Amino acid sequence: MSQFSSDFKEKIISALSDGKKLTLKEICKTLQIKDRVKKKELRKVIKLLLGEGEIFRDNRGRYTKIGEDFVLGTIEFTRRGNMAFVSSENGKEVAIFVENSAGAIHGDKVLVEITGKWRHLPLGRIVKIVERTRDKIVGVFQLKRSFGFVIPDDSKIIYDFYVPIEKIDGAKPGQKVIAKITRWPSRGRNPEAEIVSVLGDIKDPKTDIPSIMAKYGLDENFPEDVMKEIKRLPETVNEDEMKDRKDFRNTLVFTIDGENAKDFDDAVSIKKISKDKFLLSVHIADVSHYVQEGSAIDREAFHRGTSVYLLDKVVPMLPFKLSNNLCSLVEGKDRLTFTVQMVIDREGNTVDYEISPSVIRSKKRLTYTLVNQYFSGDESAKKKLGKRICSSLNRMLELSEILREYRRRRGAILDIEGGEVDIIIDEKGRTVDILPRRRGPAEVLIEEFMIKANETVAEVFHNAGLPFVYRVHEEPDPEFLIQLKEYVEALGLKVKFPKQIHPGVLQQLLEAVKDHPLRSSVEKLLVRSMKRAIYSALNVGHFGLASFAYTHFTSPIRRYPDLVVHRLLKLYLSQGGRFTPKQIEFYSQHLPRIAEHCSKRERLADEAEWDLLAMKKVEYISRYMGKVFNAVITNVTRFGLFVEIPEKLISGLIHISTLNDYFIYDEKKNILIGERSGKVFKIGDLIKAKVVNANKISGEIDFELVEEKENAVEKN
Repeated sequence: MSQFSSDFKEKIISALSDGKKLTLKEICKTLQIKDRVKKKELRKVIKLLLGEGEIFRDNRGRYTKIGEDFVLGTIEFTRRGNMAFVSSENGKEVAIFVENSAGAIHGDKVLVEITGKWRHLPLGRIVKIVERTRDKIVGVFQLKRSFGFVIPDDSKIIYDFYVPIEKIDGAKPGQKVIAKITRWPSRGRNPEAEIVSVLGDIKDPKTDIPSIMAKYGLDENFPEDVMKEIKRLPETVNEDEMKDRKDFRNTLVFTIDGENAKDFDDAVSIKKISKDKFLLSVHIADVSHYVQEGSAIDREAFHRGTSVYLLDKVVPMLPFKLSNNLCSLVEGKDRLTFTVQMVIDREGNTVDYEISPSVIRSKKRLTYTLVNQYFSGDESAKKKLGKRICSSLNRMLELSEILREYRRRRGAILDIEGGEVDIIIDEKGRTVDILPRRRGPAEVLIEEFMIKANETVAEVFHNAGLPFVYRVHEEPDPEFLIQLKEYVEALGLKVKFPKQIHPGVLQQLLEAVKDHPLRSSVEKLLVRSMKRAIYSALNVGHFGLASFAYTHFTSPIRRYPDLVVHRLLKLYLSQGGRFTPKQIEFYSQHLPRIAEHCSKRERLADEAEWDLLAMKKVEYISRYMGKVFNAVITNVTRFGLFVEIPEKLISGLIHISTLNDYFIYDEKKNILIGERSGKVFKIGDLIKAKVVNANKISGEIDFELVEEKENAVEKN
């Protein structure tokens, strides 16, 4: 923002002080602005102030300053829809009772008046819905005699939508539909909608991905202005574009990715420069060369924030020509890159580095499967790879183990598998199998190299004190760590939690449960106990990685923050390691907004992926209704037992009402005790559980306990 704009900002806020409400015309008159250029600048600043929550515009077009008792933010309802919370851009959070939500829908931008306190948060009521953030909903259509209604898939939307009989558009009861909202909810009256698209039967697996995409507003198609710019891009990299770039085309560079990967934004090469030193080079696609700041492609990439992966479908951040062709480091093709070269000693220390624009030609597209086969001694894999690549892989494996040990010494959390699964589907989209995902040395190798490159780039900007986008991860809240401690102690394990928690303690915990049947449950609880990693213009370090400066630089094809980091790096290198005062002011203003937006888009993408996985798990288990599985108790509550089928990582609830006794919950010991039988249920118990209900929309599964005498167990 220019100094001119900064002055405007202060003058506008001053003009709107003391509760004044002014139209745009009245603001111009108050500030004595008549010049057309200045009026245009004024409108820009007002738009910025609206976005920052400093002012708001009422229904009569009057602007006013938001006072201390008011908060502008986004409303988010809980999954059960019985409570809501409004979060502002500056991090302030206000609790809202549903009866005070004034017809707001999950995701709306609202103005809240603070009226009291609720637990540790301010309590408020919504006084104005500033912006509706959706115009469509996805859900299940149901029919009454004279009208229809849509029950939203998203349980955070607390209303059913009335559909007039003439607006049903051929939808049948039990079908998934997309409906356009035609009237918003008001006191005592449900909202209205009209059916615009029928996705199909709720039980048809082919409706799953379209339902998720509609629910989260994901679109695989790009706007017309974006595609026009895409057409103007070249088909190949030409010689002029390679000028003034470090040339690695004759170096043994290759990619290592998953079997089904379509875009390749990182490649690696290695050289042993002495007995005790390695030269590791990480080459990342230079997306910033093609996506110019402020272009239609850039605006759409920012809006999307990230690519979203929905099983075999990708909703990309960038159009195919960029993501799968020009920017993708495909085998045998010249590609523009950014290269981070790091000299690393045997202790894992980076003793020297160089970052430069570059050009590479990948010699081979390797897969994790093939590389893991080679590392396990498979001779056929060795032949496929060839002597030179095998030699490089050996050095890489050696260095990755050094880097991993280096991170272990500094206290990083290394061993979380994350409870991830691979969903195997057939050509009709039906779930064939669910397999827990296991990482081999190839996956670990790439992870270590990418972490090292990300840290190296982040440290450049941290040490220079320049505006930047960091990937940060704050320390866990103490109350969540207490829950984790109690959970682990319920397993019979003793782990000391010091007052000053550090990630090394949590790593020791993971090592303690390495062979425990509840390892995945401990990992999940550990992940929940830690705060979510986000993007931030303020560097507070990365707790989980035990890193004092970290960023995302290595995936610019699928993550917008990485693209921004590339631009900042390019500017830094071209200007001799400095920014002008004007650039510092500009990025100091804009990077926090970019970080906030991208964090939200990442969260939305994660929720879309998790929802789809939950649906697929329900679909899979629905075929085994009435079957009995070996299961483990993962948590005990006053209303029942949470259990998991370990081989499939499928979880569900055994409700206390289905148990053959009256059970009392001992909160201190976290156990259920049968009043008559004296039977005790605790975390970690191995039981037999029968599948009795599975809801595909909510993703919830219900089990019943099977007594020992019933021994027909489904092999899994």
